[in-house]
Amino acid sequence: MNYEFIDCIDSGSEYCPCHLAETGDCILCSQLKGKDSCDCTNWKGVCIYQEYIWNGNKAKNQRKAYSCTITDKENVDDKLLILTILAKHKLVEDLSSPGSYVFLRNPSKNFYYDAPISVMEANTKENFIKLAIEIKGIKTKTLNELNKNDNILVRGPYWNGVLGIKNINTLKENCALIIARGIGEAPMIPVMKKLYSNGNKILVLIDSANINDNFAKEYLEKYNAEIFYCNMLSKGELTYEFYTLLSECIKNKNVNLIHISGADILINRILNKIDDNIVVSCCNNAKMCCSEGICGTCSVRYSGHKLKKLCKVQIDPRYLFKDRRYV
Repeated sequence: MNYEFIDCIDSGSEYCPCHLAETGDCILCSQLKGKDSCDCTNWKGVCIYQEYIWNGNKAKNQRKAYSCTITDKENVDDKLLILTILAKHKLVEDLSSPGSYVFLRNPSKNFYYDAPISVMEANTKENFIKLAIEIKGIKTKTLNELNKNDNILVRGPYWNGVLGIKNINTLKENCALIIARGIGEAPMIPVMKKLYSNGNKILVLIDSANINDNFAKEYLEKYNAEIFYCNMLSKGELTYEFYTLLSECIKNKNVNLIHISGADILINRILNKIDDNIVVSCCNNAKMCCSEGICGTCSVRYSGHKLKKLCKVQIDPRYLFKDRRYV
């Protein structure tokens, strides 16, 4: 890829135009950025500017928080919690694509406790979502206080949990390699489901790290994945064991896509090692607070005074770290 392709995950949806249109900060629409002409390059069949005008020059209604019921709670160990939540059919349906996530909150707490969690499974027949939660801080600990049959607040749907989603959706009848480490095994499952439904052979490299990975085994079997286990990182660098296994898979398995579901350091190290002719996707590790592009928590700065709101911006992972500013 010789140029950077930028899209907005919400463009063309019922949540577009959002509040960014009201302040001249729309990600895609040049006219809502203050320009006199239209130079839209990622048209979704709906004119954002026209939708804004028709809506009375204001943003459309944004996501709501729904009171849902916990139908099952499983503490895999003291670090990992799995919740099954009964929700409205429309919400579950909207969360069925790779990269979907929601904000969860204990109803006894205020909105500061909203915790962004990736959807591991969305079952539209029985209308439930399943989420694997690593218990680490204040937000996730308050979620662990809830029990089966308790109510829980679910805000969503949100969709930008995977970068390079177009590469996943378009790969068919090929071979995909998924690399997952730690809690990254949870958001890899919808990706694996999509790839499998498109007739792709699936290879999975797993580093359980400090997470009990038993929760993912049933999905690995369901989607007929060929699994390899290894330690991926040591002192911030790729291990020889992992790099050798990665190289062998690429060379001998005719891999067409690599999806990386792990921390930024793992994504960065792998991108620096693989050839440009292999398409990639990865999980989005930006810090999410509002996920509406307003709070700025997810904002990342790049050279040339470029700013990307990663709660909404869709980019190819190869541009995630390129020219990125850290100060």
